[in-house]
Amino acid sequence: MSENTDFYGTGRRKTAIARVYLKPGSGKIKINEKDYQSFKEYLKSGVLEIQTNLPFTVTNTLNQFDIFCRVSGGGLEGQSGALQLGIARALLNFNESLRLPLRANNLLTRDPRMVERKKYGKRKARKSPQYSKR
Repeated sequence: MSENTDFYGTGRRKTAIARVYLKPGSGKIKINEKDYQSFKEYLKSGVLEIQTNLPFTVTNTLNQFDIFCRVSGGGLEGQSGALQLGIARALLNFNESLRLPLRANNLLTRDPRMVERKKYGKRKARKSPQYSKR
């Protein structure tokens, strides 16, 4: 374990980016300079809260850290995934022995899927205008 009391992790998902700082504490959550009681208050969904808290649940460290995050870009789904990856990486900085449970639950892998760009002559990325024979 290092002497530094802040543990940092960056998470990305789709176009969302989350910079997460963990500090040993009582479980306070501060996202974009605003205090929240839980992730559900920010993400507005119980499912997204469970997904975001998964690294803490897997490593049995729930309510042992104060969380400070800067989240930008994307929607709530992408921000939730970015927070999850950022928290997992910060926990790894805290204690390297947590790698096995995090890896077993696939929490250290960045999801590479991104939105495909729109092409010219098309309505969306792949949708073409209706074909007209005459």
